[in-house]
Amino acid sequence: MSDNRSGGNAPTVLRMVLGKRLRQLREQAGVSFEDAARAIEVTPLTVRRIEKAEVGLRIPYVKELLRTYGVPAAEIDDFLALAREANQPGWWYKYRDVLPEWFSAYVSLESEASVIRLYEPHYVPGLLQTHDYATALMRVGFRNESKEDIERRVTLRLKRQDLLAKPESPAIWAVLEESVLRRPVGGREVMQAQIDRLEEALDLPKVRIQIISLDTGAHPGAYGPFHYFRFGFSELPDVVYTESLAGAVYVDQPADVVTYLEVMDRMSVQAEPVARTRAILGKLRKELDE
Repeated sequence: MSDNRSGGNAPTVLRMVLGKRLRQLREQAGVSFEDAARAIEVTPLTVRRIEKAEVGLRIPYVKELLRTYGVPAAEIDDFLALAREANQPGWWYKYRDVLPEWFSAYVSLESEASVIRLYEPHYVPGLLQTHDYATALMRVGFRNESKEDIERRVTLRLKRQDLLAKPESPAIWAVLEESVLRRPVGGREVMQAQIDRLEEALDLPKVRIQIISLDTGAHPGAYGPFHYFRFGFSELPDVVYTESLAGAVYVDQPADVVTYLEVMDRMSVQAEPVARTRAILGKLRKELDE
């Protein structure tokens, strides 16, 4: 995944985790790529791709690799059960007709993260959008699509919000530019409802929202939006996601991730305190009522 555009068969988080575990088991056993490849009669490149979750976990391959690495039989059965689960498509698979391939990995990361930190200079984050706000954005971004496809995109976006209601929901920390809330998306009533939605989100125990006021001036994150994910799996590193019109970049090299995290921390200091967010939203809401 490291700093590459995602495409093709985007892996689930569990498949990424099991790929990492296979690499650790191979290294602990002192088995080379070449020896592992001979054990399952494939090329060393295929073994590398399995470990990087670039291909599915073929059960016969995984079973033979685990035997080669000296894993006990009982543990092999447990691993294979997880591998079968990892090969199952995520809940978002049924939306694949309107879900870009490069965004599939994002939905998987979002679904399994324990912490999500977001910087958004343009729009309200998808996890906090209302139906009408999301619809207005989709109509702009996908002008040539049918109403039905637009609605499926919106439904997918709102379905992602289900994770906020789960007991094991991730901690969400969003830093928004004030311009996000002043940019008229969909009209006055849509913006009123969207600000109301953000105020409601503040009542959720794991949601934190900060706003960078317009008079803050330049700050280190002004290059564009980015999202940071942390997970409860020791095998999975922190990941940063950025996107462009043509695709996305997923960054997991520690030095690069730290750079983004430091910028996020600095912006959080420059932004208005969390305790001020409700008052700021209330002021903006009142302006829309006038």
